[in-house]
Amino acid sequence: MGLTTCGNFLATILWILPKLLAKSNFGQGDLMIYVLHVENDADIREITKVSLELFGGILAIECASGEDALSVVKDFVPDVFLIDVMMPGMSGLQTLEKMREMPSLDRVPVIFMTAIAQVGEQKKMWGLGASDVISKPFDAIALSEKIKSVVGSRV
Repeated sequence: MGLTTCGNFLATILWILPKLLAKSNFGQGDLMIYVLHVENDADIREITKVSLELFGGILAIECASGEDALSVVKDFVPDVFLIDVMMPGMSGLQTLEKMREMPSLDRVPVIFMTAIAQVGEQKKMWGLGASDVISKPFDAIALSEKIKSVVGSRV
C-alpha cells in the first residue's frame, strides 16, 4: 500500500469512525449477520469490514478473490454475499455463477458492489438475481442497513 493510499485510508477511517461509534448498535442483542465480502482492493475490504462490524454488528468474512471465496464457502454458508464485480482473474459475476452451482448456496442473497455505471452491465447483475447493486464509491454508514434489509426480507 503506497503512502498516498495509506494516508487516504487513514483519513477515511478517522472521518468515519466517530460517526460509526455514535450510531453503533454492536452487541445489543441483535442476531449476528454473516457476510461473505469478496473484494480485491485491500482498502475497500478494510473500510467495509470496519463499517459493517462497528456500525451494523455484522461479521464480515473477507476474501481477496473469487477463487478464495469458492474455497471459503465449502465450509461456510453466509447470510449474504457482498461481491465486487470487477476483479482480476474470476469476476464477481463468474464467482456468483460458480457459487450458485453449490446447492447450499443457491438461495443466499447477493449484493454487488461496482463502479460500472452502464445499464447493460447492471442488467446482468440483476439477471443473476442480485438483491441490490451498490455503486462505488459507497456510503459506508448506509451499507449495514442495506444488508440488514436484504437479509430481513428473507426472514
